Amino acid sequence: MKTLARWAPGLGTLRRYEGAWLRPDLIAGVVLAAILVPQGMAYAELAGLPPVIGLYTTIACLVAYAVFGPSKVLVLGPDSSVSPLILAAITPLLVTGDPESAIALAGMLAVLVGVIMIGLGLAKLGFVADLLSSEVRVGYLNGLAVTIIVGQLPKLFGFSTDADGFVDEVRQFLRNVDRTNRATLVTGLCVLAVLLVLPRLTTIVPAVLVAVVGATIASAVFDLAASDVTTVGVLPRGVPAPSLPFTSWSDVVPLLVGAVGTTMVSLADTIATSSGFAARHNEEVDANQEMVGIGTANIAAGFFQGFAVSVSGSRTAVADQAGAKSQVTGLVGAGLVAALLLFLNGLLADLPQTALAAVVITAALSLMDLGALRRYASIRPSSLVISLVAAAGVILLGVLQGIVVAIVLAVLLFFRRNWWPHGAVLGEVPELGGWHSVTEHPSATQLPDIVVFRWEAPLFFANAGQFRDQVRRLVREQHPGWVVLQCEAVTDIDVTAAEVLRDLDEEVNAAGVHLAFVEMRDRLQSLVCLLYTSDAADDLLCVDLGGRRIIKKKKHITNISPYITSQQIYNASHTLPLTIHYTD
Repeated sequence: MKTLARWAPGLGTLRRYEGAWLRPDLIAGVVLAAILVPQGMAYAELAGLPPVIGLYTTIACLVAYAVFGPSKVLVLGPDSSVSPLILAAITPLLVTGDPESAIALAGMLAVLVGVIMIGLGLAKLGFVADLLSSEVRVGYLNGLAVTIIVGQLPKLFGFSTDADGFVDEVRQFLRNVDRTNRATLVTGLCVLAVLLVLPRLTTIVPAVLVAVVGATIASAVFDLAASDVTTVGVLPRGVPAPSLPFTSWSDVVPLLVGAVGTTMVSLADTIATSSGFAARHNEEVDANQEMVGIGTANIAAGFFQGFAVSVSGSRTAVADQAGAKSQVTGLVGAGLVAALLLFLNGLLADLPQTALAAVVITAALSLMDLGALRRYASIRPSSLVISLVAAAGVILLGVLQGIVVAIVLAVLLFFRRNWWPHGAVLGEVPELGGWHSVTEHPSATQLPDIVVFRWEAPLFFANAGQFRDQVRRLVREQHPGWVVLQCEAVTDIDVTAAEVLRDLDEEVNAAGVHLAFVEMRDRLQSLVCLLYTSDAADDLLCVDLGGRRIIKKKKHITNISPYITSQQIYNASHTLPLTIHYTD
C-alpha cells in the first residue's frame, strides 16, 4: 500500500476519502465543467486543432492526474501559454492541412512532454522549473500574450489570413480589415465585454459560462449563421479509444525541441500555482511528484488524441472557490464533459467561432503583467531590459524561438550575476547602526589605513579574476595597510579561487598590504587553511580571536600587540566584533 501511495498518491487520497467531501466536490465539479468545455475548445483551436480535441484532452488529463497527482485541488487542462507552443511545433511538420496529421503530431508532442517530465521527476530535478527567472518569464508571457491577441484578431473580425510570423500577421490583418463581417465582430466584442466586465461585478457565476451560453443562444435565436457567422457545428459523438500517436521517426527530433520548451513553460506554471494553493491549505508541495503526475497526464492526453497540458491557475481557483476538497472534483468535471460528447454533442453547434476567439483573447490578457514591468523599472532597470528582450524574442522570432531566447537569457543572467557580482567598500554609518556601502552612503566613515571590502557571491573560477582585479584597484587607489575581506556572502570557495587568493596575498604583501578574512563560514575556514597555502602549510596561521578566525601568514604576525582593537565591522544586518592583533 505504501508503494501504491508513493507512485499513485491520488489513489491514496481516494482510500482516505471522507463522506463529508462528496457534496462540495460534486458542486465544484459541476461549476468546473462549465468552464472546461469552452476553454478546452478555444485552446484547441489556438493549438491549430479541431475544438473537440480540447475536450478529449480535458477528460484524459483530469482522470490521469486524479490517480498520479499529489495535489488535491490542482486542475489540469489545455492552457493558453502552452497551446501556441504546440502550434509552433507541429505546423512546420504538416505537409498539408490534414487535421489527422496535426492531431497525431500533437499527441506525439504530448507524450514526449510527459516522458521528459516523468524523467525529471524521478531524477528529482524539480529545480529546473527555476531556470526561468521572474523577469524572463514575465517577458516571455507578455510577448506570448501579444502574439496570441494579434493571431486571434482575424477570427474575431470574421475573416481569415494566411500569414507567417508576427509582422506578417499584423500586415495581413490591416490589409484585409475591410473584409470584416459586422455580425461576427459585434458578437465577438459582446462576448469579450462580458468576459472582461462580469468578473469585476461578481464571481458567483463564471463569466465564460455566461458569455458562451449567451452567444450560443443569440446565434440560434437570430440565426447568425445566415449572416455568415461561422459556428462550431455538431461535435463528433463519443470519446476516442486509446492509441499510440505516431507519424514518422523523422518528426521526433523537431518535436523534441518543442517538448523541451513546453516542459519549461508548464513546469514554471505548475510549481508556482501548486505552491500558492498548497500554502492556502497548509500543505507541502512535492515538486518531483508533481512532475510525475503532470507527465502522466500529458501521456494520457497523447494516447487519447489530445495535446500537451499544464496546470491552470484560473480553473484551479474556480474549483477551490467552489469548495473542492479532492481530485473527485476533476473526475466529476471529466465525467460531465464525457457525457456532453456522448449524449449532447449538438448542444454547442450554434456557438460562434468568434466567441472562442474572445475567450482566447481574454486568456491572453490575463497572461500579461505590465505592473511587473513598472516594478522592474523602479527597482532594477536591467531587469526591465531583460524582460523586454524576452518579450521581443517571442514577438519577432516566434514562440518556440522565443522560449529558447528566454531560457538563454535566464542562464546568461545567472552566470552574469555570479561572474560579475557586486562588491562594495564598507564604512561606518552611525545613524543607521552599522557599516554600509560607501557608494550608497558617501558620508560613511572608514577606518584609517584599512579597507573593508564585501564580496557578494561564491568565489570560484569564473569570478576569481574579477575579485582579484577589484582588490588590486582598491590597493592601488587607497594604499591601505590592511584589506579586510567581509565574507558573509561567500558561500563557497573552489580550488582555483583559493589559488588566486594565495597569489593575490603574495602580490599585495610585496607592496606592504595584508589580507584578512572575517565572517567566513566555518566549513570554509578549514578549506582555506588547507588550500590557501597548500604548498606552504607551515607558513600559515589560523588565529581564532573572539570566536572568529582570522587567517593570516605567520611571517606577518611577529607578536601580539594591538593595532586594531575592538573595532566593530558590520554589514547591513549583522554585527561582528573584529579584533586584529599584529605588528610588522
